[in-house]
Amino acid sequence: MEENILYILQGLGLTVKLYIVTMVFSLPLGVILSLGRISKNSIVNNGIQIYTWIFRGTPLLLQLFFVYYGLPVIGITLSPFTAASLTFIINYTAYFCEIFRGSILGIDKGQYEAAKVLGMNYWQTMRRIIIPQALITALPPLGNEAIALIKDTSLVSAIGMAEILRNSREIVTRDFSITPFIICAGVYLVLSTVVVIFFKRMEKKVMI
Repeated sequence: MEENILYILQGLGLTVKLYIVTMVFSLPLGVILSLGRISKNSIVNNGIQIYTWIFRGTPLLLQLFFVYYGLPVIGITLSPFTAASLTFIINYTAYFCEIFRGSILGIDKGQYEAAKVLGMNYWQTMRRIIIPQALITALPPLGNEAIALIKDTSLVSAIGMAEILRNSREIVTRDFSITPFIICAGVYLVLSTVVVIFFKRMEKKVMI
């Protein structure tokens, strides 16, 4: 049993690494694209709208297969982790973009007028007034996406990456026991709980 648990936990490093890489890149990219999404430039706005439509409207697993198995057809071959990271970053950036866009649009127009009175230009207004407030209101939906990301990392087992679920499935196939799946579920619940606690503390901190 101890060997099985250790083998399952060997996949934990990959899960955590993919999670961190995705969050580190997709969060700031989501903020940047959300600004383009509310831009009056129709080319930029429509381009980002099409991007979010595609990546929010198609399965993440399909996108992963496209990047890992599809790109080699046109001569672009990526390692499993690079392909997974690229896919997850692009996919989650689309979701974060829409979350931040909704939060920015929810900021009262009086905030813009107050910034104008203070002599701030557009970028100063966004950087100092609007985006900080939008980040606060975006925390609850960001928390939901952060939890979804933990579960979505299991999809990389489909391209042969040895993460928690794949290691569990190997033991189940070998030993004909469902105990590894129970252990796997426990690991995911622990990770999700950590994320929930983190975002609840963040929400309490910014509400003070």
